[in-house]
Amino acid sequence: MLAVSFLVATLCYFRRLHLYLGHRLKWWIGYLQRKFKRNLSVAAEVDLLSYCAREWKGETPRAKLMRKAYEELFWRRHVKCVRRVKSDNYDALRSVLFQIFSQGLSFPSWMKEKDIVKLPEKLLFSQGCNWIQQYSFGPERYTGSNVFGKLRKCVELLKMQWTHFSGIKDYHKRGNMCNILFSDASLEYKLYEALKFIMLYQVTEVYEQMKMKKVIPSFFRLLFSRETSSDPLSFMMNHLNSVGDTCGLEQIDMFILGYTLEVKIKVFRLFKFNSRDFEVCYPEDPLREWPEISLLTENDCHYHIPVF
Repeated sequence: MLAVSFLVATLCYFRRLHLYLGHRLKWWIGYLQRKFKRNLSVAAEVDLLSYCAREWKGETPRAKLMRKAYEELFWRRHVKCVRRVKSDNYDALRSVLFQIFSQGLSFPSWMKEKDIVKLPEKLLFSQGCNWIQQYSFGPERYTGSNVFGKLRKCVELLKMQWTHFSGIKDYHKRGNMCNILFSDASLEYKLYEALKFIMLYQVTEVYEQMKMKKVIPSFFRLLFSRETSSDPLSFMMNHLNSVGDTCGLEQIDMFILGYTLEVKIKVFRLFKFNSRDFEVCYPEDPLREWPEISLLTENDCHYHIPVF
């Protein structure tokens, strides 16, 4: 009887221990899943029409327009899913860079010819752009004597990550690595600031070409014709420094981004459904056969990624 009682007590103990450990394991799995989901800035694919039905209920004119626009994407443009992108003032840069990395695209031709890590010093010492010290890093609003060191670290990270992703041949592995990278806010922030800086570098290069009476793309002429961006300094102070902080990219910035990265950015502007501006490209006429990536937007402020 004593042996039986001991055996029963032992079994009850292990049963309670099993239930307790199972409960704790379930709690930790849920916690990690919630933490990963919260930090993931590019969500997993969801069915396009299901997403539309959830987001655009009701019979308001705008809801009807959006439903028609999403149906157009699904039935005529063959977009089957959408990946929601975190809505902040970096989301255009995030949407573009995520696709460059997930597709394993190679460096733009001009980046293969220059060491982009040395571009901050090049602007200062070769081109005399000492105003670069007024560059600010989005919401951090950092400026000061160490701006070159901070920019260099951002550009180094961009170069390292781009090299890494372009060298991964397996599509699924690239996708998994993207999910890891785009759940680390501190690394993301540095990558987007690097993109902003190389956009500024290209604006400076084209501005010098314009002063020498060389032919430049039409959108750069439009950029320099504005009082608030008549030269690289004013472009930086009045526009680029605010990106990531109080505003995202404007349409003219999207042209510059596509030109800088040598990609054709095709954007479905859903609020422009049934107009000639429903589908636009940045730049409109790429200089070469550049790879194409696609975005969709409901308002020209925030962007998501269509999946074909």
